[in-house]
Amino acid sequence: LDRSSAASDVYKRQGPGFDPAHWRAEITIAANDLQRELLLPALARRLRTQAPAAMLRVIDSGAPDAELLRSDACLLAISPRPPDATDIVQKRLFSDEYAVFYDSAVRQPPASLADYLQAEHATVAYADRQALDLDLQLQARGLERCFAVRVPGFAALAAFVRGTPLLATAPSLLGCTALSSLASFAVPVDCPPLPMFMIWHTRHQADPAHAWLRGQLQQVVAQALGGAGPSMPAKPVSYTHLRAHETGRN
Repeated sequence: LDRSSAASDVYKRQGPGFDPAHWRAEITIAANDLQRELLLPALARRLRTQAPAAMLRVIDSGAPDAELLRSDACLLAISPRPPDATDIVQKRLFSDEYAVFYDSAVRQPPASLADYLQAEHATVAYADRQALDLDLQLQARGLERCFAVRVPGFAALAAFVRGTPLLATAPSLLGCTALSSLASFAVPVDCPPLPMFMIWHTRHQADPAHAWLRGQLQQVVAQALGGAGPSMPAKPVSYTHLRAHETGRN
């Protein structure tokens, strides 16, 4: 089955007799690398089984704005930064925490906050160049990190950190996916949690197909977090112990 030809260019609302087995649609979801690697492959497998005539299309979300969801650009966005607009609906999927990733074959974790700030860092800068919440909080305290590398997404960090003394502060759940080859420790300063939201436009709220899709994504989240619950991600090693943990090193 050629799903691309089966999918319509513009999403069509479904009636009350919706049956996913006969759903012919292009399902576009906007997400960045954490959400994309952690959740969407499992969602794609569910769709192939339960909605075989549908095609999943994934686009980068960056920091999504309301126009992305008001248009036909996507059905859902998954992001820690939901747009602030009265016609946009959001539902919290889970909450993560930041962790500091590094190559334990090259360096030890910093021994103090001062060492952490003096180290060279790799970080993420999306198209809007908005700083991470962590850096905004540090700046409010008169502190800042020294950046040696900026990349457009978290998945690119491993290639720049591996084999170097660079540090990368990123969502801890990336230790299960893109950053699994690196060791990590907890950020040595209080920083805000990283809630992740499913976001959509109000016009889809009562659509049976859209509601079904949202339910499938919530089931994927529960499975991906291993039963820990939507606000209980795996925690990195405590900074006070300064003990690296390694997963999947080659």
